[in-house]
Amino acid sequence: MAKSTLEQLACSLGRKDQKPNIALAEKISKASDNKAVAELVDLMNHKLAAIRHDAIKVLYETGERTPALIIPYSREFLKLFEHKDNWMKWGAMTALSAISNTKPDLVATHLTSILDAMDTGSVITRDHGIYILCNVSKLKKYHEDCMELLLEQIQKAPVNQVPMYAEKTAEVISLPYVKKLERILRARLDVMEVPSKEKRIEKLLKNLLKVT
Repeated sequence: MAKSTLEQLACSLGRKDQKPNIALAEKISKASDNKAVAELVDLMNHKLAAIRHDAIKVLYETGERTPALIIPYSREFLKLFEHKDNWMKWGAMTALSAISNTKPDLVATHLTSILDAMDTGSVITRDHGIYILCNVSKLKKYHEDCMELLLEQIQKAPVNQVPMYAEKTAEVISLPYVKKLERILRARLDVMEVPSKEKRIEKLLKNLLKVT
């Protein structure tokens, strides 16, 4: 008899590593198994944290492989921003990031909720929020707003995250915002005094300013 989706989760197998969850995501993705995805969405509300955590892990891993499978559940992921379990918050942001890769318009109207979650969430939550903003910025209608939001995030980001946020922003930046990005980065003295981070930023700015 075939195992249920629940029985294939890492915690159900007595495993503490993520290999079973990733294998399940690959299996679901390959089979375009909508039924399994629906079961996992239900399991996001399970009373046991281990099951919730494995369910959201499999869902966002599935979404990174086949976004179409989790797109119908974008609202369910957004609701998780209110969850008291921080694991579910960053898992939801990771899933929404996967959705935004192909359907940025679906998350574009929820930027306020996404920004609120970034402000109160973990580093992983903020990182995936940046990915979402970059993806949404590719939509002409939202480009200017997203550019301003990305620059604002760089202004207040933790030191360790600034180079990566700047690099992601540079991938989608338009000419009117290049000088502003340069000013913001050079004003981050706490970042520029770290040699490895200064090197990344100077390389980034050199490449950007070549085309201005």
